Amino acid sequence: VRAAVQRNQSCSRSSDGTSQNLADVLSENLHSLATSLPRLMRTSNDQKKLFVLKVFLGYFKVLGPLVSVVLNSAAHLERISKALMQVLELDVVDVRIVEERSHGESLERSSGSEGSYAAHIPQKHFLYFTDEKIFSVLMEICRTLGFYGNIYLLTDHFLDLYRQSLVYRKQAAMVLNEMVRGAAGLAMATGAQCLDSGVQGPSASQEDLKVAAVSIMEEYTSLTNWNLITTCEETDGDRQDQQLLSPSRLLSISISDTTAIATNSLQLIPSSSGPPPPSMTTSTVHQLNSNIWQLCIQLEGIACLAQALGRDFRPLLMTSLYPVLEKAGEETLLVNQAALSSMMCISQACGYSSLKELINDNSDYLLNDISLNLQRLSQHPQAPRVLTVMLAHSDSSLLPLIRDVVQDVLMALDLSYNHSAALFCSVLHALMKALARWFPVSRCRTGGSARSKTSTDDFNCRQFLLDYQKQKDLAEGVGIEVDDTEDLEVPPASEGEDAEDICGPDEKSELPSHLIITKEVAERCVHLLSDPRLQLRLKVLEVLELCVYVLSERENELLPMAHRCWPVLLQRLTADDPLAVLRAFRVLCTLGEACGDFLRRRVSKEVLPRLTSSLTRQAPVSAKAGPVYTHTLAYKLQLAVLQGLGSLCQRLDLGEADLDAVCEACLPYLSCRQPVRLQEACLSVFQHLIQVDPDTFWFTLNELHCPCSYTPPHPDLPPIQLSGMGRPRDEYSDNVLKLLREEFGLCDGSVC
Repeated sequence: VRAAVQRNQSCSRSSDGTSQNLADVLSENLHSLATSLPRLMRTSNDQKKLFVLKVFLGYFKVLGPLVSVVLNSAAHLERISKALMQVLELDVVDVRIVEERSHGESLERSSGSEGSYAAHIPQKHFLYFTDEKIFSVLMEICRTLGFYGNIYLLTDHFLDLYRQSLVYRKQAAMVLNEMVRGAAGLAMATGAQCLDSGVQGPSASQEDLKVAAVSIMEEYTSLTNWNLITTCEETDGDRQDQQLLSPSRLLSISISDTTAIATNSLQLIPSSSGPPPPSMTTSTVHQLNSNIWQLCIQLEGIACLAQALGRDFRPLLMTSLYPVLEKAGEETLLVNQAALSSMMCISQACGYSSLKELINDNSDYLLNDISLNLQRLSQHPQAPRVLTVMLAHSDSSLLPLIRDVVQDVLMALDLSYNHSAALFCSVLHALMKALARWFPVSRCRTGGSARSKTSTDDFNCRQFLLDYQKQKDLAEGVGIEVDDTEDLEVPPASEGEDAEDICGPDEKSELPSHLIITKEVAERCVHLLSDPRLQLRLKVLEVLELCVYVLSERENELLPMAHRCWPVLLQRLTADDPLAVLRAFRVLCTLGEACGDFLRRRVSKEVLPRLTSSLTRQAPVSAKAGPVYTHTLAYKLQLAVLQGLGSLCQRLDLGEADLDAVCEACLPYLSCRQPVRLQEACLSVFQHLIQVDPDTFWFTLNELHCPCSYTPPHPDLPPIQLSGMGRPRDEYSDNVLKLLREEFGLCDGSVC
């Protein structure tokens, strides 16, 4: 027995010695390969690069848990980390990265297509390779390091590299992101053979991951690394921020002290208390692209931390969700998409079914932060962006919580119209889009359309004469007796009669909160419509159009608002930049649809003459213009007016003189020489006009071109003569025939 035990011990010592010798050889070879890796990546073709990286990965897999021992050597850790830093260097010279911008509409589209976020992850371009397989192997190397290595040692080392050098910052962040995923056992290949096969699973515990995640999160979201310059030009918002933050002009809800932070001027958003530093105006595309990619990688990192921790990431939402929402409102497209993708990953990792649930569940402290930061805009100028993103991805359950924040926004706007209007107008626009989405109009105003529909029904001559005789007798007092009260009975109250009409004129039901907010926003729009800045006027007109839509169900609230905004809206329609005229006409069409008869006289007297004269003046120009004309602002204005004019006339029930003026202005656009879309828009105008007065416009069209002769129903009746009879086909014939065929059922025969 003793001999057997001694033999076993001897074999064990021999095996351990052999394993130790092999580990030493592998570690030396690993160090040697790490030393030559940057050179090989610069000089080899993609096939050899892929082979070398797979060998590099193989060393880590064979060493297995001994990787932790190897990395305890400062020389090995330094050499491996520097090799990864050099190999993962990004190519950031593409000018499109800076140029591509996001818009508010992208937030609306993304809120309804959460499944497409994965497609929005920005694709990285590297300096020393282009093959996606090479990048995949590099990321697997980083995950293997995290899986077998000491998470504390690796986190501290790569965070030191992140802090020490701007050159290595993006690469260090990429390594940290994948390393944490590997430490959590995510995306790791199973079944690999290693020297120490007795150790299974990642070396880091859940508590270790939490500590590492907190350290990485604090570094990523620090002021120095989060508020980076991403635009080479000052936007209107930037200029407004600077004016708002200027000490001589600062008008805030509360007074707060600001402290200057001395750091790298390229990386920080400059202080707005003075002129922008030279680096703001001389930033190169390379530097700006570097900042954009750094933000994208850090946003991906927050998503990786959430995936690694799962539901344990929820406590970290209090410090991480607000910064991510900030970047989701960023104008730079890559940053915006990376933030939206990160939000979706966080939502899934934390067990939320959608972004809406994520935001609603955490809305209390998010709104608290927004409210506090709105009071300190000098330190937190991005707070309005967070509210904008919340509104785009939430539902009506958020409304009771945001009422106070909306009041803060309106109060800040009231205190500094000249300096903060552009800063807050985007928030008001997002708010009204959200209210329009949360509270859609449940019924349409059908008075005008019902009247038009009735006018097109088959005419009953007998009933018309009976009604006429009855009205004539009543007017002359024929058939009315003192005790005959049949016609004097008071009709019963309709089912839709408002409660305040029953209770009395002094009692009014309380408005819903979303209508109260809409009225307050519309009140601000009245003042801002006269602002000298064109971009602000355009945005305010969009907000006003949404206000009209939301208030359209409450005529008692809508009509006074329409009366107040009419003078300034008329100025935008008649004496403003063509872009503003275009936007103001859309507002007018929405008002006409909602207000109806209330605007008839005003439109007829103050707007319609200008619109018709403009159409008449531009018709010869567009008829002779070439294809380039369709890209001009004049064409877009013509198109918008023609697209909205018909429905406006029908809804306002304009008189005969106004309809004749519209008809005269639009007839030239029936010519086949006009651009196709102008012809189509003109056809829509006549389709609406025919609904209002079919007989008049049947006659008008036949005066232009009459395709057939009309035989009188009796021989004693004189023959029908129309100016369009016998006229040869001309530039108007095709569109006239189309209208007669579609609206009046004209057959193709020559005799009718």
